[in-house]
Amino acid sequence: MRFMIIVKATSESEASLKPDETVPGTPDEQLMADMATFHEEMAQAGVLLDGAGLRPSSQGWRVRHTPGQGSVQIIDGPFAETKELIAGYTLIQVRSREEALQWSRRFPNPVGRGKAAEVEVRQLFELEDFTPGPAVERFKAIDMLGEAK
Repeated sequence: MRFMIIVKATSESEASLKPDETVPGTPDEQLMADMATFHEEMAQAGVLLDGAGLRPSSQGWRVRHTPGQGSVQIIDGPFAETKELIAGYTLIQVRSREEALQWSRRFPNPVGRGKAAEVEVRQLFELEDFTPGPAVERFKAIDMLGEAK
């Protein structure tokens, strides 16, 4: 079972501020150390698949499909609703929902100790969740996870 731990964006993450882990003794240095320790523990436990911070939405875009028009529109960031944006993620593979819950409880506060923050955890669909058919077989052939067939 794969789960994504989603770090919500803040006004600071959207303002292109990044942690300055080079300044000893700063809250940002402590946050980077806490995140590194936690991700090392997940890697050692064999559950960590991937994780990264995302650049602010001002450096991104959205692709809008409009029904009935058959058109695709590109909308450049930034995007106003910070609470709906993602600042980063960690992807884990575990044996159960309970195991994912245990890992997510230990996830360090992504904005620093003592500050209000929220992370969201969502289970990913697996190909086995879908009714077998030609399209599912095509996805299996892509071998997105690099597994031996």
